[in-house]
Amino acid sequence: MRFLLPSDYFNTKKVDETFLDQVACLRSVGFETSAISLDALASGTSKVSPLPGSEEKLIYRGWMITPDDYLRLTNAVKNAGADVLISHAEYLATHYLPNWYPLIRDLTPETRFFSINDDLESALTGLGWDNFFIKDYVKSLKTSIGSIINEPSAIRTVVAEMQKFRGSIEGGLCVRQVEDFIAETEKRYFVVYGKPFAALPNEEIPGIVKECAKRINSPFFSVDVVERRDGCKRIVEIGDGQVSDLVGWTAERFATLWVEYS
Repeated sequence: MRFLLPSDYFNTKKVDETFLDQVACLRSVGFETSAISLDALASGTSKVSPLPGSEEKLIYRGWMITPDDYLRLTNAVKNAGADVLISHAEYLATHYLPNWYPLIRDLTPETRFFSINDDLESALTGLGWDNFFIKDYVKSLKTSIGSIINEPSAIRTVVAEMQKFRGSIEGGLCVRQVEDFIAETEKRYFVVYGKPFAALPNEEIPGIVKECAKRINSPFFSVDVVERRDGCKRIVEIGDGQVSDLVGWTAERFATLWVEYS
């Protein structure tokens, strides 16, 4: 097993400095690493350096990339004679909210899906909710007015600001019902082939994470859990593990996760 990370912009054979701590920790426990230029994916000129062995499975660890670029990344790995741990379909299974939501509908806030061409104000009015959390298939708006609105008419501003600050809306719009969460209780867990891991070695895994690990068929994904004001734990996000930040985790703990799994 080998880890594949974004390369330095000026030297495509070196890993970007943002990920050097993960590289050091992964190597310290026996894993090899390679770099790939994300900037060159669109032109089809990206190379994996150093080259992996023909039987190796590569795990990408880096910034979020579009489905098209992930497909190009998998092709670059296959052209190098190896393969990826997570297929293009598996990447989308946890990267796009509409793909994982039906599997854990009872464990996460109610969500509806729309196109930006829909009559969004009328659709939100019809829901009858007090508040609405707006995001696209991947991300929410963290600038300008933010992602939570209480008036359906504000959806026009959110969409315009998402297009302005994000450049585009990926996939479509997700409208999630707002629940009374205690923000400071949010924690991230990783699941590797059905086995969940916490940020601390002896930390108890919540039952909701174990249930999620059973339902979602992906080799490697993240689960974000938060406590509601009434004490109920809820899943607020699922993500492809390859592009999930180490929120609350150390690079050392992340590396040992793979030792425990392997």
